[in-house]
Amino acid sequence: MKLDLPELPADQLVATVVLDSTRESETGEQAVMTRWQDLRRSLTKQGAGSRLLDTIEERVDVPTRVGRPHGRVIIATEGQIHLDRVLLAPPASDGAVLDRAPHAFALARVADCRVRYLVVEVDRAGADLTWVDSAVPVSEGHATHEEVRGDHDELAKAQAGGLSQRRVESRAEDSWERNAEQVAAEIDRVVAARRPDLVLLTGDVRAVSLVSGELGGAAREVTVEVEGGARAEGVNRGSFAAAVDGVLAEFRLRRREQSLDRFRQEIGRDGSAVVGVEDVVDVLRKGQVAELVITEDVAGPPSSISGRLLWVGTHGTQIGVSRQEVVDLGVEEPVQLRADLALGRAALEQGAGITVADPASVHLVDGIGALLRWHDASTPAESLYSLSRDTASG
Repeated sequence: MKLDLPELPADQLVATVVLDSTRESETGEQAVMTRWQDLRRSLTKQGAGSRLLDTIEERVDVPTRVGRPHGRVIIATEGQIHLDRVLLAPPASDGAVLDRAPHAFALARVADCRVRYLVVEVDRAGADLTWVDSAVPVSEGHATHEEVRGDHDELAKAQAGGLSQRRVESRAEDSWERNAEQVAAEIDRVVAARRPDLVLLTGDVRAVSLVSGELGGAAREVTVEVEGGARAEGVNRGSFAAAVDGVLAEFRLRRREQSLDRFRQEIGRDGSAVVGVEDVVDVLRKGQVAELVITEDVAGPPSSISGRLLWVGTHGTQIGVSRQEVVDLGVEEPVQLRADLALGRAALEQGAGITVADPASVHLVDGIGALLRWHDASTPAESLYSLSRDTASG
């Protein structure tokens, strides 16, 4: 899964903060700031300066205005916030790290949660379009709105009988169709320009059908019809929001499965995928990785592999299980680094994506695997791999 990597200044240390940002109760704000103070002390011990810490604290103090339990990922350098994103659920544990690069596994958490979608509420006169980025805090303006008004206003059918009624009905039907064409054209334009993950189409049943029928191929591929929404007042917004959440959850699961299906197909096939820390280190060092696959436990925080140390140089791909492996790359003074940071740094440097997987959906040695861009005779071959679902069915 492609990571949302912000542009960062060169030669500055980067702080990555992941914390529970829930403020549902009266004491919620105090609880968030208390958690932050613990993280601030941790970053101080890692060498963060007061300006960087104050920058993060000012942002943490701004509520996300998300009305449910959730987490938050903040990436900052001295005096500047580069990324502020919402996680679907609070992390198992708060965490903060200071490094030369953002913590890639935190970015993977964000990518796993994030869905960019367009809500289109239609009636026979037009539509309201709302662009939503689910990972952007509400306080940062995660939604933008647009209204589309049809040019044709003969909307109601006559109640009288006879030829006059048929003419009015025909004009009304024609107006509905012309208005639907305009709405569909605007949806097509937005899809082409912004490439949403989903278009959620809702509202008047007849209008939904007409608009759906006029959509171009690109928009039709990402459109899902959702019941319960409307342009008019008085609809049950809570029920519609629940329906939207269900569609988004299905999309996230389907998106995960697309990467995992590729991984399952490639593992053991001519070295096109590998599992386990040692083999993943080997292919990262050679720049072979297209996609890391990590379990939720490895993603953390805390990462289940954070207690393991790897050897690294100044560049991400200068990585090894042993010191000698990195020395052999020409690094005179390798240093040890937490495995989650070292692996993530190497993945970022070679532009690899990262997919977070439910541990029950795929068995990964050490909780980590990799899909490869290419392989050769030196690529580790995986022959002792099995899917948990296959084991269960056997």
